[in-house]
Amino acid sequence: MTRRAALGALGAVGLAAATAAEASAARSAAGTPQLAFGVATPGGPLDATGLNEVTRLAGEAPRLILRYKDFQQPAPVSEIQACINRGARPVITWEPWVWGGGLEQPAYSVARIAAGYFDSYVRSWATALAPFGDLVTIRFAHEMNGYWYPWCPGVNGTTAGDFIAAWRRIHGIFSANGARPQWLWSVNDPYPGSVPLASVYPGSDVVDQLALDSYNFGTSQGWSVWEGPAQTFAPGLDALRALGTGKRIIISETASSELGGSKPTWIKDAVSYLDAQPDVDAFIWFHFLKETDWRINSSKASATAFKNALSARSSA
Repeated sequence: MTRRAALGALGAVGLAAATAAEASAARSAAGTPQLAFGVATPGGPLDATGLNEVTRLAGEAPRLILRYKDFQQPAPVSEIQACINRGARPVITWEPWVWGGGLEQPAYSVARIAAGYFDSYVRSWATALAPFGDLVTIRFAHEMNGYWYPWCPGVNGTTAGDFIAAWRRIHGIFSANGARPQWLWSVNDPYPGSVPLASVYPGSDVVDQLALDSYNFGTSQGWSVWEGPAQTFAPGLDALRALGTGKRIIISETASSELGGSKPTWIKDAVSYLDAQPDVDAFIWFHFLKETDWRINSSKASATAFKNALSARSSA
């Protein structure tokens, strides 16, 4: 079982992704940390109180905010605008299924998306998002290299070709309707037997940025062990780099448990480790009490470590 398999099919408020252009701008702005901080909170972009609390804990406002939507929901225009109003990039994790419906959802298969059955719905999103230009990031069908979503190859007859065809069709509809969001291709930690990344990469012409979901579960689960930041991130980062795309990378979901080691030390070392990666532009913290206590303030020591780690990042 993988780190993300434990999170499985649960939809949640998510996080946001920095674009390469934004990262470049950040590097040219004196005093701006090169590694951007983002967050996912239970209340999402419309919960100002929750986001203000994160800002207080972190000592700075998140530059990225992620929200999850399934294929029955309209484009979240109000949430996108709320992010922008806070000076943050909205990243929408768009999941081609109905939450709570389980793995067997043939009506929402990526093969049907590729065949055009959802063109009208996709067009409604494209039309709604077009006015925002490239200020929005779409994270479509994330963690496709796993086995816990209907769009993962090998689940319910889904193939890698189906996934790629669906991605490219959606991208084409957006382009045809004047919508130009940033497209984030986001994978789970590779593990023995996981779907080869190259087999589900839809092409550099329709992907703007790469992303990795990676957690330190510690000993919070019967199958998990404590991992240091290099153990947590390096295998996935190496796998993304091995694709040879030259694309910038973000950590689209991460957090640590308190169980099995020192979370304050892990936070300090993780931010330092990611800050030292020349092709990593941002990380998004999963600020939830769920499988374990992922929150920034799961303990007073962890909250202090988080703020200190952010303040220690390198700046241009």
